[in-house]
Amino acid sequence: MAPSVVPLSRDLLDRILADRNSDRLVCELVWQRLGYQPAVPGLEGGVWTAGSETPPDWAAAYPEAPELIGERPASVRLTRSIPAVHKQLLKEQLGFGGYRIDELRPRLTRRATAVSWLLAWLAQRGDPLPE
Repeated sequence: MAPSVVPLSRDLLDRILADRNSDRLVCELVWQRLGYQPAVPGLEGGVWTAGSETPPDWAAAYPEAPELIGERPASVRLTRSIPAVHKQLLKEQLGFGGYRIDELRPRLTRRATAVSWLLAWLAQRGDPLPE
């Protein structure tokens, strides 16, 4: 993984759930951990492509990093890649009970999926969620 991986923290994940970070940042947090890399290092907002650490199924389906918040199929794949044992981490670690009915929009639920996946990623590595 690239040395410039943005560290995860409880505050960062809470800000994602509260829609206080850009969708692009949310995608990049996941892309970094899926082994995607900027096609042109240092180019902000550029295309990211599968790298040597990208799981083969992701690299085959998405040679270029997918817009996880903007594309339903990519978000569904992300959801399905969360091991069942880690599906409740949003509630258990962040106390997140979901959005209110008037807040339910695909964009927000996809952000929650990304946070859930990031928590599962940490758990699979045995890493705690920093405050």
